[in-house]
Amino acid sequence: MSRFDELKGIVTGVEEDMTKFYEKGNKAAGTRARKGLQELRKLSQEVRLEIQDIKNNS
Repeated sequence: MSRFDELKGIVTGVEEDMTKFYEKGNKAAGTRARKGLQELRKLSQEVRLEIQDIKNNS
């Protein structure tokens, strides 16, 4: 379940930066949010492949 905790951590960080970007207009927070979303995408793909591999080998 550590993968799930990693995903939750990224989402929490992105949430904070998105709030700062949309509500306060902080452009640096927008950059951090985009970076976090890219990390989330990458980790999500890794988890998807891991799940598929476990499912196929069971």
